Amino acid sequence: MKNIKLLYFALLILLFSGCSSSSQLNPITLLTGNPWALSSMMGGSLDLSKFPSGIPTLNFLDGGKLAGFAGCNNFSGGFSMENSGLQLDPGAMTRMACPGTGEDEFMDALVKVKNFKVTKDKLTLLDGANELMSFVPKKD
Repeated sequence: MKNIKLLYFALLILLFSGCSSSSQLNPITLLTGNPWALSSMMGGSLDLSKFPSGIPTLNFLDGGKLAGFAGCNNFSGGFSMENSGLQLDPGAMTRMACPGTGEDEFMDALVKVKNFKVTKDKLTLLDGANELMSFVPKKD
């Protein structure tokens, strides 16, 4: 009986230590671990007709660098984080003429980002409590 109690206690310790380690994942590691593909805008499903040249992407790179595809043009700039705050600066952008309105809407939302939520399966960019965009890991 004493061995069963000891085993039960050991299992509880393992269970709780496993839970606490997953809650301490570094958000920067999740952001920079892979490129992200746009999956929704303004809390609604993505209207693919607005992006005839392709789905926008974001790449958070080491050193606070940001690169991406806005649906027609590529951009490269930077990002900065403080606590749960996030600022995105799309920086330089190619200037091809683009069909659809999606690229302008995407870029307008990108500069409004103030904070974020991230897991290994989803990145949500927020303007305070309002969802601006969400992303999923980009599949090759």
